[in-house]
Amino acid sequence: MMRVEEFDFVLPQELIAQQPVQPRDACRLMVVKRKEAVFEHCLFRDLVEYIGSGDVLVINDTKVIPARFYATKETGGKVEILFLGRESSFWKALLNPSRRIKKGQFLFLDKANGFRVIEKDAEGIWLLEPLFSLVEEKVFEKFGKPPLPPYIKTSEVSLSNYQTVYARVPGSIAAPTAGLHFTPELLDVLRSKGVEIAYITLHVGLGTFKPIKSENILEHKMHSETYSISPEEAEKVEMARKKGKRIVACGTTVVRALEATHLKFGEIRNCQEETDLFIYPGFEFKVVDAMVTNFHLPRSTLFVLVCAFGGKELIQRAYREAIAQRYRFYSFGDAMLIL
Repeated sequence: MMRVEEFDFVLPQELIAQQPVQPRDACRLMVVKRKEAVFEHCLFRDLVEYIGSGDVLVINDTKVIPARFYATKETGGKVEILFLGRESSFWKALLNPSRRIKKGQFLFLDKANGFRVIEKDAEGIWLLEPLFSLVEEKVFEKFGKPPLPPYIKTSEVSLSNYQTVYARVPGSIAAPTAGLHFTPELLDVLRSKGVEIAYITLHVGLGTFKPIKSENILEHKMHSETYSISPEEAEKVEMARKKGKRIVACGTTVVRALEATHLKFGEIRNCQEETDLFIYPGFEFKVVDAMVTNFHLPRSTLFVLVCAFGGKELIQRAYREAIAQRYRFYSFGDAMLIL
C-alpha cells in the first residue's frame, strides 16, 4: 500500500507559470544534491557548472503536434477534441464535454471535414471515424491547435513556444517540458565542455499526464507510450555506462525510456518499443545517474517518479523550498537538477 495522499502538496495558484521565460535558459534552476541532502539555487544556464566532460545528456527529440481541435455538433454545441493516436483507420481522442455525445453523432470541423462518433471505451477514450475532404496532414495544419495543458489559461502561446529547440520527430500530444529550457547556444556550450548529447524519441501521450485516481498508487495503470532508440544513440549511452560515465536524463520521459529498455534487455540497445512502466519509490534505477526535470503536479505519476529518483522526503522538502522561494511550476515553470 502506498497512498496517493503521500504525494500531495498545496501549491499557490499564482506559482503556475502561464508563459515561458525568455530567453529559455534564463529560468531558475534548483540543484538537489542527494548525497549531501542540500539545495543550490541558480539559473538554468548554470547547468554547465554541474555536468561536464564525459557525461552523456540524453534528450527526447519528439515534436508536439497540433493535437487539439474544436468541432461543432449537429445541434450547434461545441466540442473540444484531443487527438491521442490512431487505431486502424480511426482516431482515438478525448472529448470535452462528452456527457451528451452519442454513438453515430457527427462532429464538424467545417462543412467538408469532421468525424463520426463510433464508441467510447471504459476509460473514456472515444473512437472517431475521420471524414475528411483534405488529406490528414492538412487537417492538422488547418484546424489543429497547440495541446496546451488545462492549467495554462492564456491562448497567446504558440506551438513553437511549446516545443523544444531540438524537436524533430512529430508525434507528441504534450511537450517533454524539461527540455524547453535548452537553447542552441547552451547545447553548444555543453558540447564544448565535453558533454556528449544522445537523442531518444518518446512520444508523450496519455500515459505521461493521466492522473492517479486510485487511493493506492500501486493500483494505477499507465497507458503505453511508444519510444525508439537508434543504434548510434544506444551505443553512446551503453558505452558511457560501461566506462562508468554519468548518464543525465532530460525529463521523466527519458528516464522511463532508458529504464524500460534496461529492464527488458539488460542494456541500452537499438529498439522500438512501447512502455507502460510506472516508476514509484522502491524502484531500482539501473541507467540514470542524474536528471533534469520541471516542478510537477501533486498526485501525478511525474511527481511520484521524481520522488522515486531523488528520495521521497528530500524531494518533498525541495518542493516546500521551491514554493517558499517562489519558483514557477509546471510546463512553463522553472527546473530542477537532481544529482
